[in-house]
Amino acid sequence: MSAERVRAAFEEHGIDYELNEHPQAMTAQEMAAAEHRPGWQVAKPVFLWGGGELVMLVMPAPLEVDLDEAAAALGLERMRLATEEEFTEQFPDCEGGAEVPFGNFYDMPVYVEERLLEEAQITFAFGRHDQAATISVEDYVSMAQPTRVHVGTAMSQ
Repeated sequence: MSAERVRAAFEEHGIDYELNEHPQAMTAQEMAAAEHRPGWQVAKPVFLWGGGELVMLVMPAPLEVDLDEAAAALGLERMRLATEEEFTEQFPDCEGGAEVPFGNFYDMPVYVEERLLEEAQITFAFGRHDQAATISVEDYVSMAQPTRVHVGTAMSQ
């Protein structure tokens, strides 16, 4: 189980990516440490329900979603975080909590916190808690075709 849909798409489109194995990391910040990367370069998918639809919001590791800002950015009255049970079945080739930031390959709209796109590269879980992929931001935007939003806030401690 290792993001086979995304791997196939990368190979089909000639996307250069670096694949690394690291000690098991359950959070994006833990993965940043395991990969020796700044959290701003690590993408974490956050799943939201709004307007009767499940959407993926891709955030840099140090930020959390502001649900009011997310709802406003998507033109909705309100949004809520999805439960893991509500989205894991849509990612049959990924471990729960290690989903790839390409919801479009899994029939889900993708939004990206624009601050993630300020980096040259991004790193993300590649379907497993012990595996990460790194690609250029340009290739990420090309493959994920996300809508850019500004909905992140600093994580509370």
